Amino acid sequence: MREHNWAGNLEFAAERLSTPRTVDEVRALVREAHPGSLRPLGTRHSFSPVADTPGTLVSSGGFADPADVVIAEARTSVRVPAGIRYGELARVLEAQGLALANLASLPHISVAGAVATGTHGSGVGNGSLATSVRALELVDGTGELVALGRGDVGFDGAVVSLGALGVVVAFELDVEPSFAVAQTVYRDLPLALVLEHFDEVTSLGYSVSLFSSWSDPETVDQLWLKRRVDRDPEPPSGVLGSRPSPVEMHPIAGVDPVNCTPQLGVAGPWLDRLPHFRLEFTPSAGDELQTEYLLPRTHAVEAVRAVRGLAPAIRPVLQVSELREIAADELWLSGAFGTDAVALHFTWLPDQPAVDALLPRLEDRLLPLGARPHWGKRFHADVDVLEGLYPRLADFRELARTHDPRGVFVNDFLRAKLGL
Repeated sequence: MREHNWAGNLEFAAERLSTPRTVDEVRALVREAHPGSLRPLGTRHSFSPVADTPGTLVSSGGFADPADVVIAEARTSVRVPAGIRYGELARVLEAQGLALANLASLPHISVAGAVATGTHGSGVGNGSLATSVRALELVDGTGELVALGRGDVGFDGAVVSLGALGVVVAFELDVEPSFAVAQTVYRDLPLALVLEHFDEVTSLGYSVSLFSSWSDPETVDQLWLKRRVDRDPEPPSGVLGSRPSPVEMHPIAGVDPVNCTPQLGVAGPWLDRLPHFRLEFTPSAGDELQTEYLLPRTHAVEAVRAVRGLAPAIRPVLQVSELREIAADELWLSGAFGTDAVALHFTWLPDQPAVDALLPRLEDRLLPLGARPHWGKRFHADVDVLEGLYPRLADFRELARTHDPRGVFVNDFLRAKLGL
C-alpha cells in the first residue's frame, strides 16, 4: 500500500487502510490488533509522522456524515461524528442559526484530527478548537467504548491525545448563535511599532493574524483583522500608519487571493470569514511544510525578536510566517496549557532536509522561552526536552497506559515525543 499525507512529505509505512463505519467495526479492529499496529487517521493534514504505523491506518472518514450531526434541544451543544470536516459541520450549523466559537485557517481539516493535535484559530479570548469539546466517545485499546465529559477524571488528558488512547468516534461540542464577521487587511506595518504596541495590536478584534515573509526583517507584511460585528468596534482607519488594503490579499504576497475568504471589511457569516481559506477551494496542492510553536504570551515579543535574528537563515526556505493568539486552557497536551499563548507558525517550502536542519537552531531560541511544538507539524525536540514543557506529560502517559495497556496505538512518534 502506498498512502501519503496531504503535503506528500510522508509515505505511510502502513500495510493497509481501514475505514470502519460503525463502532462495532472499530472494536473488532482493536480486539484483533497487535501492539503497535493501529493508528487513527484524519484528513492527513499532519506534517509529522504522528499518525504513522507499520500496521493499519484507521480512517475517520467512516464517521463523517453531516446527516449524523445532532443539535441538542437547548441549542448550546451539538453531537458530531468525529471525522466530519469543520467546513461541512459549519454549513450544517449555519443552516440552523448556530456557530462554533472559532475555526482554524483551513476549514478542510477533520474535527478528530484538529482536536487531537491541539489545532487552533486566533484571538486573545479564543481557546483552541479542542476547548469546545464537552464530551467525547472513543474505542480505547481494550476495545471498549469509553465516554468522557468535562469534569470526568482524565477528560483533560483525553481531548488533545494524539490518538494515543484510541479511536474517537464522536464529540459533543459547544455552539452558540450564528454571528457575522468582517475581515480587514492592513499592509506593511513597522515591526518595531508592532512589538512596542503588541498587546494593543493583537487585541484589535475577535481574531488577529500577523504575516511576514521576513524578506524585510523590519516589516510585518500583513495584519488580518477579523471583527465580530455584534460586539467589536468598527475597524480602525489605520494601524501604526498602515491603511486598510484596497484590494484583497493572500497571506503570501503575489499569490492570487481567489482562494481566500472575503475581505475589504464586508461582513459575512462566521464560517466564511474566520478561516483564511474558502472551503470550496483547496489553498494549495499540499506543496509545503509547516512548523508551529506556542509559547506564553508574556514571552511573545522576545520570541519574535529571536525569530528576527534568524531571518537570514529562515528566508531561503520560508513561504510565510504567521503569528496568532490562543487563550489558556487546562488540556494536558495543549500548547496553551496553563497560559495564554502566542503561536509562531511557519509555512515552509517543500524542502524537508533544509527545514529539518533549521529546526534545531529555531528551537534553541524558542524552547527556552517555553515554546511548545504543534504535534502535527515538523519539529525536532524529543521527550527529554518536552517533559519540561508539558507539566502533565507523566499523567498523560499513565492515562494512555490505562486506556491502551497493550500499546495497540503506540508508534515511533509517541515513543520519541511522549515516552510511551
